[in-house]
Parts: sequence; structure tokens; C-alpha cells
Amino acid sequence: MKLDLKKVNLEEFLKYKTLYYDKIDFTIVRSSWNKLSTKIKLPFVIHIVGTNGKGSTGRFLAHYLHKKDFKVLHYSSPHILKFNERIWINGSDVSDENLEIAHKFLQELFEIELLEKLTYFEYTTLLAFYLSKDFDYLVLEAGLGGEFDATNVVENNISLITTIGLDHQSFLGNTVEEIASTKMRSVDNKMLIGYQVFPEVLETAYKVKEQIKEQRNKDIKIIEVKEFDKYELNPKFATFLKRNLHLVIACLNELKIPLDLELFDDTPLFGRCQKVLKNVTVDVGHNPLAALVLANEFKNKKVNLIYNSYKDKDYETVLKILKPIIKTITIIELEDKRIVEKEELEKLIKQLELANNKTIKIEENEEYLVFGSFLVVEKFLTLIGYDANSWKKIRR
Repeated sequence: MKLDLKKVNLEEFLKYKTLYYDKIDFTIVRSSWNKLSTKIKLPFVIHIVGTNGKGSTGRFLAHYLHKKDFKVLHYSSPHILKFNERIWINGSDVSDENLEIAHKFLQELFEIELLEKLTYFEYTTLLAFYLSKDFDYLVLEAGLGGEFDATNVVENNISLITTIGLDHQSFLGNTVEEIASTKMRSVDNKMLIGYQVFPEVLETAYKVKEQIKEQRNKDIKIIEVKEFDKYELNPKFATFLKRNLHLVIACLNELKIPLDLELFDDTPLFGRCQKVLKNVTVDVGHNPLAALVLANEFKNKKVNLIYNSYKDKDYETVLKILKPIIKTITIIELEDKRIVEKEELEKLIKQLELANNKTIKIEENEEYLVFGSFLVVEKFLTLIGYDANSWKKIRR
């Protein structure tokens, strides 16, 4: 029996939606937004694009704006333990009740053809738009793309560009320059560029500026953040988080919002180089850029790596980068068709001469790093007994 998308609740609706796809059809989400835009007014939009650091940058910014008594929604993806994590409103994950209110509104607004064609990410982006209506700020994290990302269907007032590197090449391009261009072409007014590993990213920004001027007759503003040790930040933050914070501070300066560095200290950063136990760090990164950051963070230590990877990721380069800090590696079992074959990963581990543990066992006198994707971290947290609602350990 065919599911009636006009009647089911959000959980059932999203089970029906396409979570992963091979190509992007921007016209569907654009048509949907054209309808929704007649019913709501969006706040000031801060769009965050890049390869790494989008989630922590967005959360630092949203948290600070909330602490300054602005009404703010932070939209990010994917989630780790519970869908509600994707939409963070004024200091808390969105409630089930408010999600259902937004879902009901969209069900009634859109004809069945749009409801059927919208992907999982597109629909949840529209939910976030609705929930942000009449707020002061919408901190909007792009998905994998930029120019043709669902989040780019609305005009952004400021774009924050986090670190850009190679990832999602099948969608975005085969070089850093191509990927940077695709992401930066999402800019509508002003571009603040954060820490970059590759110099071609900055070169691309000025090329994109000229393209936008020629094609859209709009002169965008580029601001480069050049100092990444200018502010004395809480030493508990990893180096890459401090770099992301400098981009956030540059944004706050543009918004002319007074700076109080202590307000960042209690920012909840789930899954971003986060200590979940005294000797266990989890990180949702999954590409060479993220591996470089962690290799630097643990450069004076040896860690037991708990790992797995999507087959389309450069897991060989990731493990080569992490090798100097790895004491042992354990493959965490995942049931997902996108995950690399276990035999392939074991073969690579053997080639790299890494000690391969067969089972996950947390010893008190050892250091552990759980890394490889949101899926890896989600599975590990489930294994050790984390509660999706409170993000606290509920059993030993």
C-alpha cells in the first residue's frame, strides 16, 4: 500500500525520503521555496560553506548570538544520535512538537508532487526555514555543496567559508580549485574566508568575485581572516576549533556585536574532537583534512583508533596521515551499503603495518580516538550507552 505523504507524521515521512542521491535537481527545492516564501519571512541569513569545520563554526556562532539574547536557529547535518540535533533553536535541539507543527504546515502547503520529489535533506532544510521565521538570525550550514545546495535556495546576507579541501569530488569537482569555486558561487553579498590549507582557495575567491560581478551584476565583498592566534581563547579548545572561532569572531565584528570571549566557553560541540570519556575522544570527521587536524592534535600521543569509512572516501590517505599517532586500530562494524568492504580495509591496515584489534574494549590506562564519520560515532556512542536526548552516558 502506497504511503499517503499528506497524512503521515514526520518520522514516517522521512523514512520514505531519499537520504542519498546520485545527482542534484535544484529545481525541486527552488519550486518549494517559492511557495514557502509567500508565507514566511526569513531572518538575517548567515550561510556556512566549506569542507571541514562547518558544524563547530555554526554552533559557536549560534551559541554566542543566543547568549547575546538574539533569537537564532542553527541548521546543521547530519545528526549523530537523534534527528532533532539538526535544528538547534535558542540553546536547545528542536522539540518533537515543533517539528510536527512545521511538518504539518509543509504537508498542507505543498502539493503531493513536491512532497514526493523532495529529498530528505531538502525537506529538512525547508522545515528549518519555517521554524526560523521571524527570528533574528538563521545560521545555515550547507550540506555537501554550495551553489546547488538546498540551503542556497535563499539569499544569504553573509557567507562564512571554512577550510576547503578534497571531498565529494563526484558532486563538486576533482580539484581544490573546482570545489572551492562550486562552494563559493553560493555567496550572495559578503564572503568571510577562514583558515585555509590550500593557497588556491583564496585565489579562487577573487575569480568567483569577478564571475559573480559579470554574471549577476553584483559586487560581493571579500574579507580574509589572516590571524588565527589574535585572541586568547579557552585552552580546552583544540587548535582547529580556535581557528574556527577566529572566523566566528570576524563575523561578529562585521555584525558589530560586542565581543565577550568567555561566552564561547560553554558552547556544546557534540562530536567535534569531544571527550566523551576521560580517555575517549570522538570526532565526526571523515576526510584527509580532518585527519591532518587530528594528527596534529594528538602528535605527542599514541591512540587506539576505532575506525571505519565510506567507500567513496580517501581512507587510504586518512590512515597514512594518522599512522604516526596510531598504536592500534579496530574496525567498528557498520551495516550500511556505503561502507567500504571490511576485507579491503583489513588489507590496507596490513599494508600499513598497523596493529589490528578485532574487538572494541576500552581500557582505563589507554587513549582512544573514534573517527570516521557521523555513522561511526553514532554506532560507538550506542555501544557504550549514550542517551540520544541528553547526550549523557546512561550505562557502563
